[in-house]
Amino acid sequence: METIVQRQEQIQYAEAYISDMPELKKIFLQMKEAKKVDSNFGLPFMLVKKKIETVAFASLIVNEKNEISFRIYDKNRMSEAEKRNFFSNTERYFKNNNTPNFRNPEQLKSSIKRMTGWLNLE
Repeated sequence: METIVQRQEQIQYAEAYISDMPELKKIFLQMKEAKKVDSNFGLPFMLVKKKIETVAFASLIVNEKNEISFRIYDKNRMSEAEKRNFFSNTERYFKNNNTPNFRNPEQLKSSIKRMTGWLNLE
C-alpha cells in the first residue's frame, strides 16, 4: 500500500513590529485597491507568516460603537482551518492584553492617526 505524505506549510504567529509595517501596508493597499492607508488600517498587532512571507495580519480598530475591536486582513493564502486558528489566537491575545491601545479608544485613535500619517509619508 502506498502512503502519501502531505507536508503542511510552516505557519508562524508573531507580534507585529514597526519593521513589519511597510509589508503590512502593501497587503492593506492591495486588498483595498487604495493608494494610501486610512483609519481602517488600524494599528497592527499580530501577523501570520508562511515560510518567510507575511500572509495576514490583525489590526486594532475603533468600531462604530466607539469600542476597540480587531480586523484581520489576509492575502487569501491560508486554508479555512488556518484562518480560524489565527482568529482564535488573535482573539485570545486581544482579550489578555491590557495596554492602553487595547483598552482606551481615544488612545487607540491617536495611535492609528500617527501610524497612518507616518505610513503615508513614505
